Amino acid sequence: MPAGVCGCCGPLRPRYKRLVDNIFPEDPKDGLSKSDMEKLTFYAVSAPEKLDRIGAYLAERLSRDVVRHRYGYVVIAMEALDQLLMACHSQSIKPFVESFLHMVAKLLESGEPDLQVLGTNSFVKFANIEEDTPSYHRRYDFFVSQFSAMCHSTHDEPDTRTRIRVAGIKGLQGVVRKTVNDELQAIIWEPQHMDKLIPSMLFNMQDGEDLDRAGHPSTPSGVGQDGEENPSALAESCFRELLGRAAYGNMNNAVRPVLVHLDNHHLWDPNDFAVSCFRIIMYSIQAQHSHHVIQQVLNHLDTNNKNTPRVRAGIVQVLLETVAIAAKGSVGPTVLEVFNTLLKHLRMSVDFELGETSRRNSGSSVSSVRGKESEERIVQNAIIQTIGFFGGNLPDYQRAEVMMFVMGKVPVYGTPCHTLDTVKIGHQGTKRIQTMLLSSLIMVTSGFKSKSMAAALPPPFLEPLFSISLMEDGELRQLVLEILHNILDRHDNRAKLRGIRIIPNVAALKIKREKISKQDIAFMKKHGQQLYRHIYLGCKEDDNIHKNFELLFTTLAILTIELANEEVVIDLIRLAIALQDMALINEENMPMFIRCGIMALVAAYLNFLSQMIANPPFCQHVSKVIELRNMDAPYLLPEHIFRDRCPLPESLDKDDKQLYFQTADMAECLAGPGYNAERLSIPYIPQVTDEDRLTRRKSFVDTISLQVDIMSNSLPDKSQLAEEITFETLKKAIDTTGLEEQEREKRRQVMEKFQKAPFEEIAAHCESKANMLHDRLAQIFELTIRPPPSPSGVVSISAGHTQHPSVPVYEMKFPDLCVY
Repeated sequence: MPAGVCGCCGPLRPRYKRLVDNIFPEDPKDGLSKSDMEKLTFYAVSAPEKLDRIGAYLAERLSRDVVRHRYGYVVIAMEALDQLLMACHSQSIKPFVESFLHMVAKLLESGEPDLQVLGTNSFVKFANIEEDTPSYHRRYDFFVSQFSAMCHSTHDEPDTRTRIRVAGIKGLQGVVRKTVNDELQAIIWEPQHMDKLIPSMLFNMQDGEDLDRAGHPSTPSGVGQDGEENPSALAESCFRELLGRAAYGNMNNAVRPVLVHLDNHHLWDPNDFAVSCFRIIMYSIQAQHSHHVIQQVLNHLDTNNKNTPRVRAGIVQVLLETVAIAAKGSVGPTVLEVFNTLLKHLRMSVDFELGETSRRNSGSSVSSVRGKESEERIVQNAIIQTIGFFGGNLPDYQRAEVMMFVMGKVPVYGTPCHTLDTVKIGHQGTKRIQTMLLSSLIMVTSGFKSKSMAAALPPPFLEPLFSISLMEDGELRQLVLEILHNILDRHDNRAKLRGIRIIPNVAALKIKREKISKQDIAFMKKHGQQLYRHIYLGCKEDDNIHKNFELLFTTLAILTIELANEEVVIDLIRLAIALQDMALINEENMPMFIRCGIMALVAAYLNFLSQMIANPPFCQHVSKVIELRNMDAPYLLPEHIFRDRCPLPESLDKDDKQLYFQTADMAECLAGPGYNAERLSIPYIPQVTDEDRLTRRKSFVDTISLQVDIMSNSLPDKSQLAEEITFETLKKAIDTTGLEEQEREKRRQVMEKFQKAPFEEIAAHCESKANMLHDRLAQIFELTIRPPPSPSGVVSISAGHTQHPSVPVYEMKFPDLCVY
């Protein structure tokens, strides 16, 4: 009876269980029974409502086989599950998927490498299936954690370790593909998941780079030389895919783990891996999301503002790579924020460098402090390179804004408008910041082409730039001139003009030029006197060297090419003659090298100008003077004076007029239509402005006031000036004939000057008189206006002026109306 009962139980088992049991052979080595698998598949497709039971039963058998270590049957069960998944697409597949994922989780938890790889391969096949309807309740938290752990496998055998890591990366790639397109699975972008996904990929990418450095290059296809898949290339592919699917709101969560990983593994110094990571990020994400990445790096730079110089330099170099790629597309609203943050860190780096210098002076180790200073220079150079490269790759309309922004940050003495406080860093730190910011401006303005010079050099940019050109530092003046060259040279002629020299044939240079536009003519009428003035003042600086004169020559030549019409040509000749007279008269006791350098500059420029305007008589006059100098005074030519160890004369012979360019001869050469040669007889006078005071220099007004003081102090006493009144003196006083003639002559000269002189000179002359009167009135008020006496009896000093000692009350004299 018991045997009969057992015999009748077999046929009573559900059909799906019998079909499942039939696919397992007696010997697992025989593999899956194909015919029985086809029957099971047909049954599952015909009765989809049985799928969940089939999955549950297969999961039960697989769990039992895993526990009993019957791995052959485990492989057969997973193969059957894969085939059922591929064959069945219906609403009822949802419960079956739950059983499938449960079985994959069992395999991943087993700890056996072969089973983990088997489970991962099944999950990847499942991830590639597109489901008709989204899943509302399915979560992949376990799989993200398990696959991330597999990516960090430390198995003793290298081959097995590689297999596990490859499986982990493939599993993460499957999770990404399964979830990123499903709106209901946005939870994958949450920080707790990104903190596992991103570091797992970066860990394998970094491991691959370490192998490359050790001499084991990896193939970019993701397959190694022995047919094994390369974890590094596979991780990079998955990383790119993840970033490419990132939406606008998920960028911060995707980039933040990258920065944390680089911090934890000290990958900013050296920063090769960090740079490669952010290149991958910038090329993988959508272009309109670039500013998110830049913002994250900027915030990270702020976070590490007190880190070591090399770490900060590494972050700045990464920022350079990101902005270099982003500048080609859409940068978004962070353009000025990038520059603001970089300038802030530039100032901090200068503070750190000066702090180290002061500690060195106080007795610290010289070698260690010098090392820290050089490291701070690395940070500063990286910041400058980033500013310049970013600005140089922006469109022209944005580049103009950046030029204004950076120029507003350059500290200028006496101007309260700049935002970088220079009180604490002193003169040395201020000069350092000025040099670096001007160097970055050279990079920003490189290649800048503007149709209108008024748009390229607006007053808020031009005025502080000219103020710096008056600094008593030759290096700063060189940087200012190079910035001007970048902006003025719109036809790339500067390379042809390199080097101050007597050019024998200017036509051979094939200089490119266009007709001067009306806008540029208006610009020169408005700002031409400023340009001439700063060239004039820049020539007489005592610390000028060969490069300064070379840049000044290039400035004059570019002005002639780009902005010179007939009126400007006359002004430039007057400027050259004024420079020659300044070197000859030498009222300011300039060194002989500076005087000869100015003479050489004038010769080189007039030679260039005469050939540019194609005036044969003018060319002959200039050539004649140059030939005479070659024979009698070679030190007045650029080829000789700027040569090493050139002998200098003790003085310049003013009487030998053949060695100098004569105003009358040039006016005769230019007489005729086109040029107003009469203006050459009017000497050039630099326009007086307040810029000299801003740059800690004496202005012309100060000099005049000083001369007035000296003259007033040197006058003899009034008693010495008294003379005896006689009949002859009274007769001379009454006779006004000579005085009337002198008055008429003076009035005629004034009228002639106002008729022929340019408006800029008339304005400069009137302004100089007004400034002189203002200074004298200020001195008079200073002497006459005193504060009322105070009975306190205390001597006080306020605003730099010493107040007189107060008078006691009983000695004070009050008006009668005030006494009661």
